Amino acid sequence: MRVTHLAPMFIEQRPEVLEEGVLYISVSFRTTVHLCCCGCGNEVWLPIRPTRWRFTYDGEAVSLSPSVGNWSFACKSHYWIRNGRIDWAAAWSNEQIEAGRRRTRARDAELAAAGKGKARWWQRFRHPRRQR
Repeated sequence: MRVTHLAPMFIEQRPEVLEEGVLYISVSFRTTVHLCCCGCGNEVWLPIRPTRWRFTYDGEAVSLSPSVGNWSFACKSHYWIRNGRIDWAAAWSNEQIEAGRRRTRARDAELAAAGKGKARWWQRFRHPRRQR
């Protein structure tokens, strides 16, 4: 069943089991995770970065920008998270998905060239028992 809202939950460590309808936010790891809003059960990880996703919190609800496109999932769901509400967006064609991936790779290459390569913060967050 499709989720219509996500309630924010600020965390320090990833819970063992994710609940549907909850957007888990780790400020220290600069990331969010939630179950895909289409109901497929896949985990959606969104890094909070100026070149990736940005979030705002008004004390009650969270907004994320840009939209969430789960292109690697079978569901290929596409939605916005605005004030905790899920606003469904148009499906993207394979050509649109590939163009978006090219833009992301180009942005990542620019960051790496500027000495800001990909961090490994997500490994510690996803697998808290394997912290180094």
